[in-house]
Amino acid sequence: MSATIRAIGTAVPETTLEQAAVRDLFASQPDLGRLGRRLVPAAFDASAVEHRHTVLEELDSTRPSGAFRDDHGVLRSPSTGTRNDRYRELAPALFVAAARDAVDRAGVTPQSITHVVTVSCTGFTQPGPDLDVVTELGIPRTVFRQHIGFMGCCAAFPALRIAAAFAESVPSAVVLVVCAELCTLHVRASDDPDQIVANSVFGDGAAAAVVTAEGAGLRLDDFATTVVPEGASEMAWNIGDEGFEMVLSTAVPKLVGATVAEAVAPLLSAVGSAAVDVPTWAVHPGGRAILDRTQVALGLPDAALSASRAVLRDHGNVSSATVLFVLRQVLDDGIDDGAPVIALAFGPGLTVEAARLTAVGSLRPSIPTREQDEPAKAATAAARDHAVETATTGVS
Repeated sequence: MSATIRAIGTAVPETTLEQAAVRDLFASQPDLGRLGRRLVPAAFDASAVEHRHTVLEELDSTRPSGAFRDDHGVLRSPSTGTRNDRYRELAPALFVAAARDAVDRAGVTPQSITHVVTVSCTGFTQPGPDLDVVTELGIPRTVFRQHIGFMGCCAAFPALRIAAAFAESVPSAVVLVVCAELCTLHVRASDDPDQIVANSVFGDGAAAAVVTAEGAGLRLDDFATTVVPEGASEMAWNIGDEGFEMVLSTAVPKLVGATVAEAVAPLLSAVGSAAVDVPTWAVHPGGRAILDRTQVALGLPDAALSASRAVLRDHGNVSSATVLFVLRQVLDDGIDDGAPVIALAFGPGLTVEAARLTAVGSLRPSIPTREQDEPAKAATAAARDHAVETATTGVS
């Protein structure tokens, strides 16, 4: 028996950051050194990101100042506690909005959900987001709950593996997977190249998937994991005094390019296919260079990564939720019955997670992504407004 992603829902915050405007904000910081003044415009302009979303209204220079920006346009650096307070206030609305979207699209009822798996690496709170989803959607209180924390950008794959295992072992299971990341909570002005790259690509958002044993959707055929030990120090995610700290060296795209063919080989050989035989790839857009290296290493045409590049352009890197955004884009673009898809994501370790999926039923778009995002934006607005005063208190 196999498991199938029946539907994918998404949610984004109300505030949209245009890349040129946020580039200018970071480039104008008075404490930037010579290196930072050179790297900030270069990183932002080379990112292939046009716009992304944030829970931090004050990162939009046209909005009121707050905990992260003063009245003069200077970026503040709140404590980790202050940043996590904002996560506690604003993350639940994104988790719930994406979950509700997925449940509605799948045509299941909240009362039928038997398992909830939540994912996040950008904040901590307990009771956690798994309970928020259960409470707000009216899911039975007896539901199995699991939270995957701090695994980074590849964490949707372990969540989907857990969901598939439940669906395969219990045919009546209805599993809800929800990934939500508030990456921009951890931005700060810096001369550090890794932080500058993070500032240029990361956005906020949530994505959810409903997984069952039967039904039309994207069948989860197989998974594969590859760890690249020499990349352990090149990508990392640590907790500092002024937010979570990203290590994302320039060696990462090269390591991905050197490893990706090996990572997907078991998935392709199992069905006697070559990479070029798979027309659609859902590759986590950790950055433009990662997509470029993956495309070259696998010899893929431009069309194969069109969904990944569209998500990078419109949302940036939303950490664990991103690959579900890409799969949602694949569904919105339309995919024929029986068509194969390979999905990939990259995380600390350096870890390459991969999955082979097959479209079951002719899947054609019904609701445009941007229109569906609007209710989710509205859902986060009230929570954001409620949080601003609390998050600002005590910050100079």
